[in-house]
Amino acid sequence: MTIETSRFNAQELCSRKLWELVTTPNEENIGERELQQAIEELATRRRYLEELQRIGKLEEHKSGA
Repeated sequence: MTIETSRFNAQELCSRKLWELVTTPNEENIGERELQQAIEELATRRRYLEELQRIGKLEEHKSGA
């Protein structure tokens, strides 16, 4: 019996994939913690900043931290 444990590492994903994760409904995709990590990584890379602000994800992240 093999148990697979996969850890989400936002730094390993390209910006496009992170953007897809952020803009897809959470319940079908990733947990809240992973979503926050994806937003943080995009902000760190300074990619999609205008889009994050436009859809309100960056403000949600700042207020939640």
